[in-house]
Amino acid sequence: MAFFTRPGGGRRNGAFAAALLATTVLAGGGFAWAESDNSNPQAAPTTAPLGLAPVVNQAGFADLAAKVGPAVVNIATTEGGNEVAQQGSPNFQGQMPFPPDSPMGQMFRHFFDGQGGGMRGNGQGGGMRARQALGSGFIIDPAGYIVTNNHVVDHAHDVKVTMTDGHSYPAKVIGRDEKTDLALLKIDANHPLPYVAFGDSQKERVGDWVVAVGNPFGLGGTVTAGIVSAHDRDLNNGPYDDYMQIDAPINPGNSGGPLFNQSGQVIGIDTAIYSPTGGSVGIGFAIPSNVATKVVAQLREHGKVTRGWLGVAMQPLTPALARAVGHPDQQGVIIDRVEANSPASKADLRQGDVITAFNGEAIKGPRELALAVANATEGSSVKLTILRDGKQDTLDVAVAEQPTNMRASLQQPDENASAPVGMALSALNRDMQQQLGLDPSVKGVVVTQVTPGSRADESGVQSGDVIVRVGNQTVTSPSEASAQIAAAEHDKKEAVPLLVMRDGTTYYLALQLQKA
Repeated sequence: MAFFTRPGGGRRNGAFAAALLATTVLAGGGFAWAESDNSNPQAAPTTAPLGLAPVVNQAGFADLAAKVGPAVVNIATTEGGNEVAQQGSPNFQGQMPFPPDSPMGQMFRHFFDGQGGGMRGNGQGGGMRARQALGSGFIIDPAGYIVTNNHVVDHAHDVKVTMTDGHSYPAKVIGRDEKTDLALLKIDANHPLPYVAFGDSQKERVGDWVVAVGNPFGLGGTVTAGIVSAHDRDLNNGPYDDYMQIDAPINPGNSGGPLFNQSGQVIGIDTAIYSPTGGSVGIGFAIPSNVATKVVAQLREHGKVTRGWLGVAMQPLTPALARAVGHPDQQGVIIDRVEANSPASKADLRQGDVITAFNGEAIKGPRELALAVANATEGSSVKLTILRDGKQDTLDVAVAEQPTNMRASLQQPDENASAPVGMALSALNRDMQQQLGLDPSVKGVVVTQVTPGSRADESGVQSGDVIVRVGNQTVTSPSEASAQIAAAEHDKKEAVPLLVMRDGTTYYLALQLQKA
């Protein structure tokens, strides 16, 4: 009889074997009862024996799994010296934008800590060992092109791909894109390989069945099923977040594996899970195929991805700002800064303009505009619908290629545009003075956003406030205000006084810097 090891030690009898034995006994009992009916030896039982049912064709995923399975591969990568097996992928915690124990840190587990610990060293003070990451991928061309996650192959010096038939091949990294966490590999098998095709992720509805195939915990060839739970999820991991949420169980090692619809088309690439434990709790995230196809095509042709660029820094349009600029709702983004000699400056986009539409499509917030611009072709002309001085206008902008090493085609305000303790600041220029109904002589910086529950929020700071003075220093730019607040924090001050103007009246607020 088979035994299975429990996660905490010990072993148990296989549940399937117990169920099979029970069924066998019940079936035997039914047969014995039929033979003991001496009153009519030729009569057949009028009811089916207990535990048996008519054989029917079940509506499952067996045919789908058999069809697509040969195109799904296991990927093993090695980084460092001697090989050390690790379930999952190289430790990601050092790159995460959130503390590992925070809710967001737990949400964006990219399958790097297979058992929760990662591989930071050998545990004996001997320094770093080699790390072997185990992930998944799928063949998209019979010539051997394979799609996977960037984090599976990032920093690897040796990549090996294993097929379902057991054959292994060394793989070459054709290109990687960190912003979407996608990579393209190539193997040479000297014969055509089984492959799968991308589908249209936008056609998949919430509630549609999906099937994930991959290499969880290094087990290989594992099939799980679930449904599409949501579209357009933003995990705050980057400017191009646009994930599909699924409840098909995926675990460490599923990274880079395909997500299929019922037609056998790839409509997503399994990438992340939300998990307090490190394993699946039924909330997973996949890169939609409509995002992946564009990235993969560029990686195959150029080995890299180029994106459109306007040259503006933007911020969400808060309720206070929407009222201040005379916008009827919060749809759109407000321009915080226009880069010199950028496409935006050449098209006369100005600080304080509100962008409400891109080529006729409504813009809800910064993420929508960032995605739209990134997908625009270099040199193409796009139409931006803007609100300026309460009037709507349309500008034609020639999109340029995003400069090298820029984090986003449309950047968020930099460090000088944000002060500590949970508030975002903007320069008080002439346009903002007019929008806020202020006299041109008023100087200061505008609070454009306050994080709920932050020190600024608890201190009574509101969006739309104009900070005139921090401590005993007047401020005329976000960088000056940030510097004064940072200096007060450095001096271990519990609070610093702010002189703010609100609705034409000045107030002093005590901005708390430390817990009382």
